[in-house]
Amino acid sequence: MSEIKQIVVVGGGITGLAAAYYLQKEIKHQQLPYEVKLLEASDKLGGKIKTEQKDGFTIERGPDSFLARKKSASELASEVGLGDQLVPNGTGQSYILVKNKLHKMPSGSFMGIPTKVRPFLFSGLFSPVGKVKAAKDFVKSKGAPQEDQSLGHFFRNRLGDEVVENLIEPLLSGIYAGDIDNLSLMSTFPNFYHLEQEYGSLIKGLNKTMPARKPAKKGKKPSMFLTLKDGLESLVEAVTDHLDEGTVYTNKAVDHIEKKDSHYNLLLNDGTVMEAASVILASPHSAVERMLSKHDLMKPFQEMPATSVANVALAFDASAVKKDIDGTGFVVSRNSDFRITACTWTHKKWPHSTPEGKVLLRCYVGKPDDQEVVDLSDEEIVEIVLNDLNKTMNITADPEFFVISRWKNAMPQYTVGHKQRMNEIQQAMEQELPGVYLAGGSYHGVGVPDCIDQGKDAVEKVLNFLK
Repeated sequence: MSEIKQIVVVGGGITGLAAAYYLQKEIKHQQLPYEVKLLEASDKLGGKIKTEQKDGFTIERGPDSFLARKKSASELASEVGLGDQLVPNGTGQSYILVKNKLHKMPSGSFMGIPTKVRPFLFSGLFSPVGKVKAAKDFVKSKGAPQEDQSLGHFFRNRLGDEVVENLIEPLLSGIYAGDIDNLSLMSTFPNFYHLEQEYGSLIKGLNKTMPARKPAKKGKKPSMFLTLKDGLESLVEAVTDHLDEGTVYTNKAVDHIEKKDSHYNLLLNDGTVMEAASVILASPHSAVERMLSKHDLMKPFQEMPATSVANVALAFDASAVKKDIDGTGFVVSRNSDFRITACTWTHKKWPHSTPEGKVLLRCYVGKPDDQEVVDLSDEEIVEIVLNDLNKTMNITADPEFFVISRWKNAMPQYTVGHKQRMNEIQQAMEQELPGVYLAGGSYHGVGVPDCIDQGKDAVEKVLNFLK
């Protein structure tokens, strides 16, 4: 009988959970002589996915949804019995706040890039000069091939400063909670670079490659996002329930990983040692750098920044909001004096989350140049948020309650050169640490489906390595 080999997954966020789930699925399907252990440093699984149920409200303290077109999250939900719990977002007008005024998001834009001329020309978001600069994308020659560049540099060159600062930056920087003038194009949206290189124009490229949208019923926009009726944490719980008994260990941090002749020793915070034939590191880059500190190949992670944000959920009786807005939310231009970066009218975007007759607003604070706001007291943050909201709304009462979630140094920044650095690190790991693999939000995508995909990819690598 073959000796049972142990595979250890370090990190119990959605990446690690997906990796453990798909590992066990393949082990059973192929009848492999392996077992899986998952180690989580904290007392709770799920990483940034945290849902709070309070007074009939469903409040997401981390991500509230995932892109419907990226199938891995909905597929995993269906596999663990939650397919009938998937909920599409309520659709409606979204806005961008520029110079203290809410402007409708121009129809036909994709990630802030115009694909239809008429809505763009009639938008109050841009001056006539700004519109002319953006239109030059049609005639400007494509840029010289580059290994990487910042998102800001790329889009400013194609569409001008106004379109970047009033439309693209509020949308894209919100995803990564970073400064687009530092973020890597090739690690975030390489498809835009390839469109420019192939078609000589971003706008032309999008028009030629985007699938035609099916007309929505009764003039409604098609839903782009999905969530789960009881919150995204229900996915964490369902995946955990599908893992074999004895798989998960919480409050087990890995201090160091040592390579031996035929295996790895994981030195844990309680002084014990766990042996592994292969390891999936589904942990933030800062934790991985510490675990593998004896290896120079991890040094690039010492320079990888991470930003902080705070998610502020405010619950009101509907009577408290005297000036309502017909839409699902807004993002804030970088030129604004607002300290919030975005606000979702959650009761409209996700009607199931809010009792009838109530309002739930979810705002973010923590711009790259305003990190100190995250460290303020709850009361100070709420005062800042309400002050900003009342510049566009009329809220006449204090919230019935608020829930503030601080994510300190939790948003990894894919700065220019990130893809090349990751390639170099992974090549060095193949030589120095064969059988050890990275997966998670610090590496190849921050969305829930991106993290699940990385977990699945790591599973394939582990199984190939152990053959």
